[in-house]
Amino acid sequence: MTTKLSDSHSMVYVCKMIPSPVGRLELVARGDGLSAILWENDDPKRVRLGKRMEHASHPVLLETERQLGEYFSGERTDFTVALDLEGTAFQKKVWEALLTIPFGETRTYADIARQIGSPKAYRAMGAANGRNPVSIMIPCHRAIGSDGKLHGFAGGLDAKQYLLAMENSRLKAAA
Repeated sequence: MTTKLSDSHSMVYVCKMIPSPVGRLELVARGDGLSAILWENDDPKRVRLGKRMEHASHPVLLETERQLGEYFSGERTDFTVALDLEGTAFQKKVWEALLTIPFGETRTYADIARQIGSPKAYRAMGAANGRNPVSIMIPCHRAIGSDGKLHGFAGGLDAKQYLLAMENSRLKAAA
C-alpha cells in the first residue's frame, strides 16, 4: 500500500456506509484521501473527526468501497487508496510500521515497538494501534499480543479473528 499520511485540516469530511462481512462500515474521506473506516459500534472518542456529511458518490469513498470489496472477495491483498490521517508523530510511525506486516501474517506489539526503534514502548504501540483510523487498510488486525493471543480491536475480537482467518485461508489456497 502506497500511502501518504497527510496533514490537511481545511476540508469537510464526507462519508458513506457500506455493508461488509464484518458488519457495516462507515467510510470517511476528506479531500483526496481516506480519513477513517469506522466500525458499526465504534467508540466516537477512538477516532475524532469533524462534522461529516453523506456523499455516497465521492470518488475516494467509491474507490475505498471497491478495494474493500476486492479484499473481502479474495482478489486483493493490499490497498492503494490515498490516506489523509490525523495523529501524533508516534502514531503515524506505528501506522507506517503496521503497513509492513505482510498479508496473512501477524506481528506482536513488541515486534512493532522494536521495529520503530522504541522496544520498551509496546504498550504505547498498542494504544497507537487502537487509534488507527483506517482499520483493515492499515492492518492493525495483524498485531497480536506477545502471548500469541488476540487483544483489543475496534471492530471487536470476532472481526479481528475473521480477518486473520480469511487472510490465512487465502494464503493456504494460493500455496
